[in-house]
Amino acid sequence: MPWDAAQLVVRDGGGGEHVIAGGDGESVVRPQFDADAALWWLSDRTGFWALHRRRPHGEVETVLDVGSDIAAPQWVFGQSRYALLDDGRVALAYGRDGADRLAVLSPGGDLRERDRPYAAFGQVRAQGTSVVCVAGGPLAEPVVLRVDADSGAPEVLRPARDLGLDPAWFSHPEHVTFPTPDAGTGITEAYALVYPPANPDAGAPDGDLPPLLVVVHGGPTSAARAVLDLGIQYWTSRGFCVADVDYRGSTGYGRRYREALKGRWGVVDLDDVIACVRHLAAGGRVDPARTAIRGGSAGGYTTLAALTMRPGTFTAGASHFGVADLGALAAETHKFESRYLDGLVAPWPEGRAVYDERSPINHVDALDTPLAVFQGDEDAVVPPAQAELIVAALRRKGVPHAYLLFAGEQHGFRKAENIRAALDGELSFYAQVWGFELPAEEGIAPIDVARG
Repeated sequence: MPWDAAQLVVRDGGGGEHVIAGGDGESVVRPQFDADAALWWLSDRTGFWALHRRRPHGEVETVLDVGSDIAAPQWVFGQSRYALLDDGRVALAYGRDGADRLAVLSPGGDLRERDRPYAAFGQVRAQGTSVVCVAGGPLAEPVVLRVDADSGAPEVLRPARDLGLDPAWFSHPEHVTFPTPDAGTGITEAYALVYPPANPDAGAPDGDLPPLLVVVHGGPTSAARAVLDLGIQYWTSRGFCVADVDYRGSTGYGRRYREALKGRWGVVDLDDVIACVRHLAAGGRVDPARTAIRGGSAGGYTTLAALTMRPGTFTAGASHFGVADLGALAAETHKFESRYLDGLVAPWPEGRAVYDERSPINHVDALDTPLAVFQGDEDAVVPPAQAELIVAALRRKGVPHAYLLFAGEQHGFRKAENIRAALDGELSFYAQVWGFELPAEEGIAPIDVARG
């Protein structure tokens, strides 16, 4: 994958090719020339995606290493986390403590952060001596923003939607570090954005301590982002504490942290979501008897794996089009990810035994945790047959479960009414499993929970 290895190659006027940077164990991102023909790029040769430069006929130099990633994984072309301003300065964004900083680097090496009420920046571009970017934060969905590099004065070029909501309902995330088993990675801590309940009209559902919902991001080479997410606020406004976990393998924390998942998907991610629950419960922040895990796609895989291969921590779960059969995914997926699992699990098909060992579909006999399953009937990545094998096992064992199959949906729900129905159905499921009342004024129809 491009975040594993990529080369930067320059071709001269005579057709000769020169490798400037990159190769095995080094990822190169966003190369560009400046007005003086110096070549700039981001590379993780230092352990983090840092800013590098090569002047004409000069040596490669590290211009700035902030000790965290400036770049992000290149799932698509055209992403940019730095820009060369007309006066020789460089604008850039980088992560720190669960949130992005936007800063300007002078030619002399002075780095100045621009203190703005945003926590995530993308598509950083230059416009003279100003920076134009997409910016978002805990209280706002993304906006198109222009920032003057000298004064830091912001100008919103395209505002976010007017949600018509009181900001008192929005939960502010806390970046939490918690201990986790080494598991051969040499890393013994992981991270999460923890959102406390935020409801000015009510407390936790029927209890002193709030229930915990652990959210597992997809990818799995991705990260939690401190940007207003109405899907998360849905839960915090109803009295839940939400932990959006950056398990080892997530991005933003350097190459070593990212590669801790290599060959260990289905191992260290499970360690980390369980460790997060134990840390928050031990700190008296959540009710250990009401802990749920949810995720979609790759996050759904970790959800299903945690419930089938590490039962006992979570008392409920929800899989949204989650991967149940790793072997089927490795054998047939789209071109960009055609060999992705070779690094995360094992070479395919030589490592078939490892795939079998880590596939939730092969451990359904251990599944005794109430589970809601949400699936699109046209999903070609995770076909409905995988979800239905999980549901059949729950039915056979008499475990409380629910299954909603959405017509016309593929891998990831797109229709607003289905997204809302899945959220309401999941809330109804937890209400029935844990025994609390749904808000009567919302008119949520109870989901059908089967027990056999």
